[in-house]
Amino acid sequence: MTESRLAGFFGQWRRMLVLFGLLLCVVAIAWKLSALHIMQRDFLQGQGDARTIRTIPLVANRGLITDRNGEPLAVSTPVQSIWVNPSELAQDPEAVRNLAVALELNPDVLLTSINNNASREFLYVKRRLAPADAEAILALDIDHVYSQQEYQRFYPQGEVTAHLVGFSNVDDVGQEGLELTYDDWLSGVSGRRQVMKDRRGHIIEELNTIETAEPGNNLTLAMDFRLQNLAYRALKAEFITRRAKGASAVILDVDTGEVLAMVNQPSYNPHNKANMTDFSVLRNRAITDIFEPGSTVKAFTVTAALESGLYTPDTIVEAGPGWMMVGPYEIRDIANYGTLTLEKVITKSSNIGTSKIAFEIGPEPIRDVLQRVGFGEVTGTGFPGERGGVLPNPRRWSRIETATLSYGYGLSASALQLARAYSVIADDGVRKPVSLLKLSESELAKLPREQVIEAATARRVREMLETVVDRSRGGSAVDANIPFYKVAGKTGTAHVVGEMGYEENLHNSLFVGMVPASDPKIVVVIVINEPKGEEHYGGQVAAPVFAEIAAGAMRVLNVTPDKIPEPDLALNGAN
Repeated sequence: MTESRLAGFFGQWRRMLVLFGLLLCVVAIAWKLSALHIMQRDFLQGQGDARTIRTIPLVANRGLITDRNGEPLAVSTPVQSIWVNPSELAQDPEAVRNLAVALELNPDVLLTSINNNASREFLYVKRRLAPADAEAILALDIDHVYSQQEYQRFYPQGEVTAHLVGFSNVDDVGQEGLELTYDDWLSGVSGRRQVMKDRRGHIIEELNTIETAEPGNNLTLAMDFRLQNLAYRALKAEFITRRAKGASAVILDVDTGEVLAMVNQPSYNPHNKANMTDFSVLRNRAITDIFEPGSTVKAFTVTAALESGLYTPDTIVEAGPGWMMVGPYEIRDIANYGTLTLEKVITKSSNIGTSKIAFEIGPEPIRDVLQRVGFGEVTGTGFPGERGGVLPNPRRWSRIETATLSYGYGLSASALQLARAYSVIADDGVRKPVSLLKLSESELAKLPREQVIEAATARRVREMLETVVDRSRGGSAVDANIPFYKVAGKTGTAHVVGEMGYEENLHNSLFVGMVPASDPKIVVVIVINEPKGEEHYGGQVAAPVFAEIAAGAMRVLNVTPDKIPEPDLALNGAN
């Protein structure tokens, strides 16, 4: 009996002990839960968030670049870039090799790159993939492989606008052209957002936006893509035909100073620069390259002559016998023109004629006119690498320096400077700034205009320049004529300076023209650098390119003709 009671007592004690143990476990668990939820809540919540909540950037898209009519020239499209966590992925070589195969990369190179960056937590593997391609990579479900949205710059017009628009790099930062000039304006401001990710880095919940991304500002160029494309095709054809070293063309709006087109050869594809070896093709030659403008300067020599009061268009200048010596130097025309009027000096482009004018009026008046129309100073576009050229001003002018200045040697200018200078003649002596951007009505109203040449003098010079393309008056650039429009312009042919001085067989061929001559709307400058072959004069090489571009421009701009042919009465049966 005593034994059974004792056994029952011990059994009851064991049950109580078990229950007490269970109670202690419940109390311990409750205490632990309370500690976790109350005492360590903030710490644990932070640790959890650190493992699941991420702050990721909201990439801002770069501003759009368009021509004056809204034609897109540079746009940003969303893409995905694949990145990894090298500190984690370096421990899984097989995953690295699978990733490399999927991305069409060299597995050994990728593995080496990840191992070399094993102390880092971020490494781009491949950037700017199409979103669908990036999704396919993420679908492989490789640990520590992620994607990030970026924007890729796309240039719909390719090499036609490459020199003016430029390009941006892989980080969307402007590197050349207007992309570089207006990088701050075009660049957006990135934002931030919080998301919840799973252990593989996939976003499972959008939490909130901390900072909203601000897109970049748009940029509207003065360029008219229709004229740009027209000028590009004409210039490229001549560049190839002449096997030239380079070429440039500029179309300038006479009324506003806006650059309607600016093209160069050789050009490049802004989407494919990986194998580029000759980086000189990146230069916008029309702004960055300077040259001696040759006989195109004679228009300003004649302007100085008219301003002096010593000359009128009919004043006689003796140019025979076609050559003369100035000290040890010979000045020569391509023919013996004999006795010329001042107008004929322009028509025939006589070096002797302009030299004798310069000897009589002196070099300072010529230099003064050149300075007033903008030679020797930058145009103020802000374009990277723009050069102002050289306008000499020696303390004492030698006779040969005086002579060569009159026909365009000893000074230098860019194609854009030359266009601006001739726009002064085209706009009745008014000088205004040039602009690569489209100007609003209010900006045009505030445009500074300075009368630097008397209107009557500018018109007289313009009339003389019409004779240059007139076959009946013996003009030197009859190939610059275009149907139904009067043309005023000037040729230029300048020897190129080499290691031993001026090269006998290397030339720059130029033509500057304005159309319609009775009321010019545009100025067009053509420069062909070092054309090959028998022909090298500006009237032979550059003038035909001008004619093609100017004729097309008149159609595009819908300019009223100012040269209507007289009706042939004989064909109409008139008595």
